[in-house]
Amino acid sequence: MLHIIARLRNSVQSLGSGSSSSSKIRSCFYFASRAYSSPQQTSEPIAYSRNFGEVDEYADVDWDNIGFGVLPTDYMYIMKCSKDENFEKGQLNPYGNVEISPAAGVLNYGQGLYEGTKAQRTGDGRLLLFRPDQNAIRMRQGAERLCMRAPSVDQFVDAVKQIARANKRWTPPPGKGSLYIRPLLMGSGPILGLAPAPEYTFLIFASPVGNYFKEGIAPLNLYVETEYDRASPGGAGGVKSITNYAPVLKAITRAKNRGFSDVLYLDSVNKKILEEVSSCNIFIVKNNVISTPSTAGTILSGITRKSVIEIARDHGYQVKERVIPVNELIEADEVFCTGTAVGVAPVGSITYQHKRVEFRVGGDQSVSSELYSTLVGIQTGVIEDKKGWIIGID
Repeated sequence: MLHIIARLRNSVQSLGSGSSSSSKIRSCFYFASRAYSSPQQTSEPIAYSRNFGEVDEYADVDWDNIGFGVLPTDYMYIMKCSKDENFEKGQLNPYGNVEISPAAGVLNYGQGLYEGTKAQRTGDGRLLLFRPDQNAIRMRQGAERLCMRAPSVDQFVDAVKQIARANKRWTPPPGKGSLYIRPLLMGSGPILGLAPAPEYTFLIFASPVGNYFKEGIAPLNLYVETEYDRASPGGAGGVKSITNYAPVLKAITRAKNRGFSDVLYLDSVNKKILEEVSSCNIFIVKNNVISTPSTAGTILSGITRKSVIEIARDHGYQVKERVIPVNELIEADEVFCTGTAVGVAPVGSITYQHKRVEFRVGGDQSVSSELYSTLVGIQTGVIEDKKGWIIGID
């Protein structure tokens, strides 16, 4: 059945969206996926077919124009537990819709977390994962904050490896992008009174992606937000809660309508201290010193952030995690952002209170280019991993 579903998906992609044949096949796939995607209907993990993956080395995708969006792959991973138990055994399922109670804690009270990591394809056909154990640790920290059960680090990493291997043909060729892997943890059990959900679901799906920003590798133009806050002291800004993201959509939409790439947020108390961009951390460079806001509860401790700090110190830079007044932007030589989705992205300008400040970008002499080259080199296997950050999958 799994092979039939996968081949149906290929047929759907090869047909025009307006044809009647395409509509029929899409309907067939939808019901087949629904019938086989419910974890309650399968007691044992579903084994994907290695032979099928070997026959179709690559999915039928225009790898030069994939952008950063959802492109359904073959499989997702699901694991469940009650609030009084630990996660035990998950399974691969065909990618499809999931059933959930309308009273689920995640729908009613936002009891949910997500993570993001990537698989890269090497020239010899292997897949490489970058520090998934750190995503697992961060999810467990977030789960503790939101009173949720969470998979162990080993369970998390094993599930990420399974989803990457099962969807290998959806991983872009070297240099064309990566397979973005999205682990979710949610209160799926029904709850009416405000309390932790009685059941939790750990789910992972994946999608091939290109550049996060529409500018590609071009420098970003940021807008300093002074009206809306991203997080406040004592809140959940330091964990990857789903509740952190919908509130920033209004500010992002407004900024993008004005021609900016994204929004840079200030502290919620005095609106004078740099915090982070909507989906990534920020760094400023002055001479040989790189500074980034310290993660003091309102800022997410990014895994790319942590890695770039270590790489920068290896390259001889002094890195300071500290409070950074917004006025220091005027004196910065260079600014860049880091994150799983964006990698290391140079910032060309920042606009604050109607004043635009431009920064050094491009060229082999820029700090962001130097750090980006090393980070991507390690992630893709071009540079030897001497830190134990890479997990290889055949």
